[in-house]
Amino acid sequence: MFQNATNSVIQSLNLIQPQTASAAVEKTPSEAVKEFGSFLKDAIDGVSAQEQNVQTLNNQFMLGQANIDQVMIGSEQALLSLQLTSQVRNKVIEAYQEIMRTQM
Repeated sequence: MFQNATNSVIQSLNLIQPQTASAAVEKTPSEAVKEFGSFLKDAIDGVSAQEQNVQTLNNQFMLGQANIDQVMIGSEQALLSLQLTSQVRNKVIEAYQEIMRTQM
């Protein structure tokens, strides 16, 4: 699950990289914002899915259907994803504040 989320983030980041000179299609700012918005939505949906997976594992553990190893690994993955999301949010807010300061 964690590798799937990591691969998804890496693939999405590859879409953000500047296009080479051979790519003749230029995106408008509106298209770029929509693409970035969908990237963020996918990332947040992935974090939410990990949280739901941990809840399911916890319930299975309580019923004796899951090992403690699975629960701990799942919860650590969800925690790391949540921390990454928080740090990305903080960086976006800092960037926005910096842009607002430079416009004044």
